[in-house]
Amino acid sequence: MSNVFFVGCGPGDPELITVKAKKLIQKADVVVYSGSLIPEPILKLCKKGKLHDAAKLVREEIFDLLYKNAKKDKLVVRLHDGDPAIYGAIREQIDNLEKKGI
Repeated sequence: MSNVFFVGCGPGDPELITVKAKKLIQKADVVVYSGSLIPEPILKLCKKGKLHDAAKLVREEIFDLLYKNAKKDKLVVRLHDGDPAIYGAIREQIDNLEKKGI
């Protein structure tokens, strides 16, 4: 089983994200992001066809998308705008994944 990485896009400039964040985005098999919150230059770092816009999904659907792909040993990145550690929703996402062994 693979991991799910929660990656922050900082202020939105691809030159300002961390080196590790850039590598994860470029290597990811699946990248889940929320619509217009993630700038296009960041999304262009992703492999073609691996992006999943979660803007219209409810929390449970996003969790299922993350979990099902991680369960298939895929490298999964959940992109957040800004710093993902600041937002409370990340804790809930992590807790749910940990309960499933991810």
